[in-house]
Amino acid sequence: MILFAVAVYAIAMTFVEDAKSFTIQKEISYPVDRVFPQFNNLQNFTRWNAFFSEDPDFTFDYFTPYEGQGSSMSYHDKKDPDQFGDLFIRYENPNRTLRYQLFEGKKNTPYLIDVKFRSLNDKTSITWFIHTPKQPFLKRSLNLITEDLVAEKIDLSMKNLMEVLGNKVQKEQLLENLKFDSLMVEEQEGQLLLGVNVNSKNTKDALFKNIVMNHNKTLNYIKMDLGKRNDEYGEPVLITDADNFKDKEVSYYYGIPLSKRIAVSDNNFSFRTVNASRNYVIYYRGNYSGRVKAIQQLLLKAKRDTMRTGDLQQTFLEEPTSEANTLLKLSLPVFR
Repeated sequence: MILFAVAVYAIAMTFVEDAKSFTIQKEISYPVDRVFPQFNNLQNFTRWNAFFSEDPDFTFDYFTPYEGQGSSMSYHDKKDPDQFGDLFIRYENPNRTLRYQLFEGKKNTPYLIDVKFRSLNDKTSITWFIHTPKQPFLKRSLNLITEDLVAEKIDLSMKNLMEVLGNKVQKEQLLENLKFDSLMVEEQEGQLLLGVNVNSKNTKDALFKNIVMNHNKTLNYIKMDLGKRNDEYGEPVLITDADNFKDKEVSYYYGIPLSKRIAVSDNNFSFRTVNASRNYVIYYRGNYSGRVKAIQQLLLKAKRDTMRTGDLQQTFLEEPTSEANTLLKLSLPVFR
């Protein structure tokens, strides 16, 4: 019986090609200038592409240049030493074509993947041309299922990409439509923050340098130690007494929003819950020290309205890097 089965398999495999080529076409509802950077930057690519993002045990190393022709990265599975590989971008025609080579494990022959982009005004047509490596005779049956598996992964990848682009576009639109220095009332949803409690001198240079240091400390912990991607956390929030800008020293909590509590082994970090509230809000751009005038406006408005106030929330809509150019959402919770 075994010999018969082998004979049947051998006859059947003579009709199966040792390599396979196929095409998959997709469409996404975003313009090509937003879509293409998600493909030619491999750090972006691995965050939404289901071939890489589905396995939480995958780790990656990225090599310069980090985007475009000549860029590359390697991956491996922390729990399975046989799962590893390398991905290269061999050719780039911006907003039109990319050519990848994917080497799996110890194989010397790569997958050849050409991706072509066609602008459809506010949409983009994406066509994947995939050529698989040659399979030895005894593994040639894998070519019978490869196309279905790849199509399934690409379907999931496109859904992930839609979510990533949706978040990016929403943030860009928000920043484009901000009205600065106008006092508004907003209903804020609750948040869960992970961050640090801090004491700092309240001088111009010392305070902002302290904020930058604790921002980098918190962000690095969330990205490197906890393995969170850009679309898995929100904009950092500094929470402090609203009128402590007059003090020689200030105490504050600096945290970054996460969707849920997770195990944290470093005692320097703690979770803090921010309850839903009605807030008086001012969007501010400029020197960090210049925010004081906007804070005073919020406090004066609350006083005139005979409202009690909670701790001031300073949300950094852009990462704090320069004291001379900060973009903040100043939120003061108010209640009777």
